[in-house]
Amino acid sequence: MSTHAEDDVAASIHTEHAVPAMQTAPAAPDADRAVASRTRTFDNPRLRKDFAEQGAFLYLEDFLAPEVTAQLVHSARALLDEVNRNYLPGHKQGGSVSRHTIDRLAPFIAELYRSKELIGWLEQLSGDKLQVSPADDPHAYALYYYTRPGDHIGWHYDTSYYDGRRYTLLLGVIDESSCRLDYELHTRNPDVPDQPGSVQIPPGGLVFFDGDKLRHRITPAGPNEMRVSLTFEYVTDPNMRPWRRLISNMKDAIAYFGFRQVFRQMTQAKPRDKDRA
Repeated sequence: MSTHAEDDVAASIHTEHAVPAMQTAPAAPDADRAVASRTRTFDNPRLRKDFAEQGAFLYLEDFLAPEVTAQLVHSARALLDEVNRNYLPGHKQGGSVSRHTIDRLAPFIAELYRSKELIGWLEQLSGDKLQVSPADDPHAYALYYYTRPGDHIGWHYDTSYYDGRRYTLLLGVIDESSCRLDYELHTRNPDVPDQPGSVQIPPGGLVFFDGDKLRHRITPAGPNEMRVSLTFEYVTDPNMRPWRRLISNMKDAIAYFGFRQVFRQMTQAKPRDKDRA
């Protein structure tokens, strides 16, 4: 896509779904406190059991505190001009904003990603010790936009190129659409029959799963619809072999964030993100 075409796309999206000029950002909440206000009220042993029985998958319709959802909605609308759109025939159409842009323009999302309360709760569910993704991974946290008719992503796994497992936390941000998350449980377990399912994730809803185990897709958006989701990726081992890093970077550049966003970051001397909750 040419630079002029990308500018036209961004302008079209921004005009259709723009934030009102007088709207100001809500005050950013304390991420740890907001997460704890929710997770400490849950029946966590039951949720852990559900997660295990569903083959490392959990859906909660109401997870985020209202003030967190409000902050994410504002950020998603404010970042419309930063969306990088991609089209892969037969598989994917939509837009994305990577963690590198989020770091500059929506720092609360990064704070929520690193929340000790959030990571500790996810560790309870998964039974794994989780770490944040390295600082050069544009997928560590990213916003995904479905704003045009036909925007979708086909059946896939969130394949981990890391030496360990990679878990995906998907948060609903904006849902003014008919898009659904279709999924199939147990596809990697020959001893358990595949179990199909489908959910429409409302703002503040949550899906948490092992990326290598859940086969899933997002169904196409219709006319005048808008869906935005936020994903966090956590790993059990942040190391990645060089040839896998090349494959991962090429996939991110072509299918999600663009070559400038992915490879510009590689040429900048940035320390690796060793934060751990």
